[in-house]
Amino acid sequence: MFEKVSPYDLNDNVFKLIGKDWMLITAGTMDDFNMMTASWGHLGIMWNLPVAVCYIRPQRYTFGFANKYNDYTLSFFDESHRDILHFCGTKSGRDFNKLKETGLVPVETEAGNIYYEQASLVLECRKIYQDDMREDNFIRKEISDKNYPKKDFHRFFFGEIVNVFSRSIQPR
Repeated sequence: MFEKVSPYDLNDNVFKLIGKDWMLITAGTMDDFNMMTASWGHLGIMWNLPVAVCYIRPQRYTFGFANKYNDYTLSFFDESHRDILHFCGTKSGRDFNKLKETGLVPVETEAGNIYYEQASLVLECRKIYQDDMREDNFIRKEISDKNYPKKDFHRFFFGEIVNVFSRSIQPR
């Protein structure tokens, strides 16, 4: 079972957690949600709040859900679920029933947000700021050229981490 813990008790290496292990970004309610795999993001403190920042390109199906709903979750999995993350990062919820295809079991938080029974760590986030990346703000233009050849710049969402559910951290 999951234990509810403070975000200040997290002891994972966030560079590995996000960049190497990956995560599922999920937005919506049990009746209307989608998820996508991401390997870009941030965890930290902003405006004196624990925050998670996720990035979603406008063509992703999850983009509409993230814009529509005020909350999102970030679900992290152990390596045995890499195939789920791969599928959810390469297939669109427009075309596939990701739950059926992967065996993911959705779980609803008290606030009505969705995470997955198979996850090992979940961050439940309430949006507090969003904006779109813009080409003219890149100081190193080669980064923009390399990562956005189609000019499909991410929208980023700052979310206050309102709950953390973990299988491996003992609460204080």
